[in-house]
Amino acid sequence: MVITQIIDEDFVNYKVPSMYIGFPKCDFKCEKECGLRVCQNNMLVKSPQLEIDDVKIIDRYMNNPITEAIVIAGLEPFDTYDQLSTFIKRFREKCDDDIVIYTGYYESEIKEQLEELKKYKNIIVKFGRYIPNKKSHFDSILGVDLASDNQYAMRIS
Repeated sequence: MVITQIIDEDFVNYKVPSMYIGFPKCDFKCEKECGLRVCQNNMLVKSPQLEIDDVKIIDRYMNNPITEAIVIAGLEPFDTYDQLSTFIKRFREKCDDDIVIYTGYYESEIKEQLEELKKYKNIIVKFGRYIPNKKSHFDSILGVDLASDNQYAMRIS
């Protein structure tokens, strides 16, 4: 599996301690739509890509008594959907803890992928592009503030 970063204990992106996994690709749709350089994950484009076996990541998670969920985020997990799907399948073989996927896509843009992911338990997706100058708001599902009021999380399974 190719990633840009892994944080064993993240307390920022979900309401419980989580392992954070950064995925390696994005087409920067947020920036294209607003015409500005606004991506908070821009620096990850220049980060070295790490090749780590899914099993090793899952073992790291399983052996950490602090973490209670996995957060998969930026760049854009759905831009490497095969990798995302494979990881979730393997993770579900070991554990039913929440998997939170941060995406800049809207539900309507990834219907097929969401339908496939519904077969797994405890999948939460944060939808929506970052739009500058929108109000931030608290998302009760994630338990965190989101940067734009068009962004929201939904438990899909």
